[in-house]
Amino acid sequence: MSAHHCHGHQHAHTHLTSGLLTQSERRTAARQLSLAMLALGLLALGLVWRWLAPEQEGVSQLLLGAASLLVAVPVLRSAWHSLRQPSLHGITDQLIGLAMLGAWATGDLATAALLPIIMIFGHMLEERSVLGSQEAIEALGRLTRSHARRIGADGQVEEVDNASLAPGDQVEVRAGDRVPADGRVLDGQASLDTAPITGEAVPLEVAKGMDIYGGSINLDGLLRVEITRVGDDSTLGKVIALMQRAEQAKPPITRLLERHAGRYLVLVLLIAAVTWFITSDAQAMLAVLVAACPCALVLAAPATAVAGIAVAARHGILIRGSAFLEELADLSSLVIDKTGTLTYGDLRLHSVVGLAQDASQPAALRLAASLGAASSHPVSRALAALVPHDQHVPMAEIHERQGFGVVASTAEGDAALGRPELFRQLGLNVPAVPDHDGPIAGLALNGRFLAWLLLADNVRAESAEAMQQLRELGLQRQLLLTGDRRRVAEAIAAQVGISRVVAEALPEDKLRQVNQELEVGFRPLVVGDGINDSLALKAGVVGVAMGAGGADIALAAADIVLINGDLRRLGTCIRLSRECRRTLQVNVLIGLGWTLAIVLAAAFGLLGAAGAMVAALLHNLSTLLVLTNAGRLLRYDERLVEGGTSFDVRQ
Repeated sequence: MSAHHCHGHQHAHTHLTSGLLTQSERRTAARQLSLAMLALGLLALGLVWRWLAPEQEGVSQLLLGAASLLVAVPVLRSAWHSLRQPSLHGITDQLIGLAMLGAWATGDLATAALLPIIMIFGHMLEERSVLGSQEAIEALGRLTRSHARRIGADGQVEEVDNASLAPGDQVEVRAGDRVPADGRVLDGQASLDTAPITGEAVPLEVAKGMDIYGGSINLDGLLRVEITRVGDDSTLGKVIALMQRAEQAKPPITRLLERHAGRYLVLVLLIAAVTWFITSDAQAMLAVLVAACPCALVLAAPATAVAGIAVAARHGILIRGSAFLEELADLSSLVIDKTGTLTYGDLRLHSVVGLAQDASQPAALRLAASLGAASSHPVSRALAALVPHDQHVPMAEIHERQGFGVVASTAEGDAALGRPELFRQLGLNVPAVPDHDGPIAGLALNGRFLAWLLLADNVRAESAEAMQQLRELGLQRQLLLTGDRRRVAEAIAAQVGISRVVAEALPEDKLRQVNQELEVGFRPLVVGDGINDSLALKAGVVGVAMGAGGADIALAAADIVLINGDLRRLGTCIRLSRECRRTLQVNVLIGLGWTLAIVLAAAFGLLGAAGAMVAALLHNLSTLLVLTNAGRLLRYDERLVEGGTSFDVRQ
């Protein structure tokens, strides 16, 4: 990444840490981009004019002059700013400013216009990654705001904004409502979807006396809740605060180019001074300045990054900003979430146990699917999907028993589907409840128990292969980090070949684990899909979110989004990143080597009378070389086939 580029990033970063990018800053960015586009048009027009009508030199110079003036202001302002507040970041700004003044002085207006245009486009690339962080924090904020039904001292219920709740208030949470703040259940029972907070796929069954989190959704039942923590003290509030802190804690990436940029500037000015001192030829001195302008260097990183981002998008991978392309190449460990990442994140039928002797499994499943269609509970929904709707058994007198199950009458007698407690209520003899880490539903028909249906969140087909690929790419250290129970987590980890497991983790535990990885000297790749992963995604060197079912907030917090959620694309990311880095290294070599060669040629007067013009042409040729080399990346192609990955890097 060029020095200027980092300057743009640092500038944007400081704004983020103090809040969000303001409207005026966005407007400035948009204005600069419009200027650059306009200047680019004028530049092209001027060059075409010069080529078509060489005798009308004045017109083409006028067009090129207008182009360079349009973009000169932001560039010279940046250069002046970096002189007043010296930093590594400002050196390319200064060089571009100097070279621009030099180019103006020698009348090479094409170069004077081209340099700032390139700089502004580079700046835009950085701006995009900053906006991503804002989206994340805004999305979280939207989740924390909701309405609450507060119960007054007289028992009356009033609708209030959840921001006005205080600890000790009592609220009513109906089916379909979002829990307004952290609290303790005083009365009622229900299934809560806690996925937004803990990432847990299986609904949490809550009853009197249990603590619940704000932001979770009541799927069924009516709860009376006493509020215990509100606002910034609540779990979700802490997530937002931690996220803003994690955003600030990202280490600034000081790059090799920046480390040597200061010496480079001094060297160029020395060479220019010596050239003028020895030859007294102003043209040769300016040729040195024009040749030394690190145009190819400034372009080396953005051109490679843009090509990399384009190739990634073609592979179903969205990369936010360009820095992560370089980070990806050096990853040494993996921290991965379970629900919705290694697994599908939804309930599916796992097995049928204790089937009655004269019952057929297809008929039992058809009956279960028909009963399941009558309820909105996640377990019922999973069972309803087993059989197409048109094959469901006709039913009458359907009764849903809140939190227990569904009872209905069919042509063959009364049927029931639900939790073990439902059958005790109905007075049926049931076989022993099987030992299973997940929801269990029983099925009965006409007073006779038919079977236990065991449901589970299934592992994605490609998970094991994806983990193996990452191990081959050098990420041997792998950790499964989940809010789920330890037994479930260990079973899944064994299936996909991960040895380290941390279970029952809350968002702050996840953040702590990722920070521990960093402290021990590893560079973790963090993969997740829920709000509870957003902190960890931010803190990791690179965060990857699952695109298909991922929470908006996780998508906004991540550096990379897998659109189709295929984990094998993690390997693609790393391989592509390593290819990008090789390309970037070659580009930097071209940029530095070629530039120094022209500088020396200019200094020794080998470029002739029109030295600055020749230097500009030669140095534009190096820019072209860099762009061509970056363009080679666009031919990179990886096809996923069932059971393996095939590569096709068309050279």
